[in-house]
Amino acid sequence: MKYAFIRQHTAVFSIVAMCRVLDATRSGYYKWLRRQENPSPAALRRQRLDGLVEGLFIGSKGRSGSPMITLDLADAGEHFNRKTVAKSMKRLNLQAKAARKFKPAGSKRHNLPVADNHLQREFIANQPNQKWVGDITYLWSDEGWLYLAAVIDLYSRMVVGWAMSDRMTTPLVSDALEMALWRRKMPTGVLFHSDQGSQYCSNDYQLLLKRYQLVCSMSGKGNCYDNAVAESFFHTLKVELIHGERFTSREQLRRAVFEYIEVDYNRNRRHSALGYISPAAFEAKQVA
Repeated sequence: MKYAFIRQHTAVFSIVAMCRVLDATRSGYYKWLRRQENPSPAALRRQRLDGLVEGLFIGSKGRSGSPMITLDLADAGEHFNRKTVAKSMKRLNLQAKAARKFKPAGSKRHNLPVADNHLQREFIANQPNQKWVGDITYLWSDEGWLYLAAVIDLYSRMVVGWAMSDRMTTPLVSDALEMALWRRKMPTGVLFHSDQGSQYCSNDYQLLLKRYQLVCSMSGKGNCYDNAVAESFFHTLKVELIHGERFTSREQLRRAVFEYIEVDYNRNRRHSALGYISPAAFEAKQVA
C-alpha cells in the first residue's frame, strides 16, 4: 500500500520525501515497481483470479462467501481450491453479509380451531406440489411495516407464492396461496403447513383450503421449529436483503423483495439441501 501511494503521487511529491515520511526504502520501492511492470506468471494468475472473484462477488450483491464463489467459478469452467478463493477475497477485502443469530418469533393467542400437525418436521418431498409451507414476516420501511406472506414448495425450496401488504390480515395469506395455486396449475391434495396464526386459522382461509382440496397442517402451539423451512427463508431474506439497508418507502421495499424472491432466491441462490444449486435449477434438472 505504501509503494502504491508513492507511485500515485510522484507528480506531486518527491520519491525521497515520500519514502522518508512513509518509512519505506527507495530500493524496496524500485523493486516493487519492477514487479508491477513485469509481473510473474504467479502474480498474473492471482490478478486474473481476483478479477473473477470480484465480479462474482459484486454479481451476488455481496451475499456469496468463498464456498459459493468457488462453485460459481467451477460452473464457469474455472476450478480453484476454496482456500485459494478465500485468500483472493481477503486480498480484495471482500466479506459476505454475515448471518445473524436466528431468533424465532412466538405465536399470538386466539380461540380459533387449529389443525393437527401432519407434516411432523418431515421437510423433504419427493415430487413437486406434495408439501407446501407458509408463514408471515414483517419488514420495516420509513413509511412503516410491510408484511410478507410466502408459500414454499418443500420439493425444491422454491417460493411458489407470496404477497405483501401493510396489514397482516387473512387476505394477505390467501393471496399468497392463490398465487401458488395459479403458478403450480391448481394442484389438489397438497399438504399445506403453517403455524397457528389467526390468519391461517380463520374461517375464510380454511374455506379456501377446502375449496382447492388442500390438506391443512399446523405447527404445535408456539413451536416455530415445526415450520423451520419457512422460518429459515425469512431469516435468510432479512440477512441478505434487509439488514444494513434503509428503505424510504413501502414501494421501494416491495420492489426489492420482488427482485430478491423471483431473481436472487428462486433462480440464483444455491441451497445446500439441493446439492448447492438454485430451486429453479433443481426443478429443471429433475424434469430433464
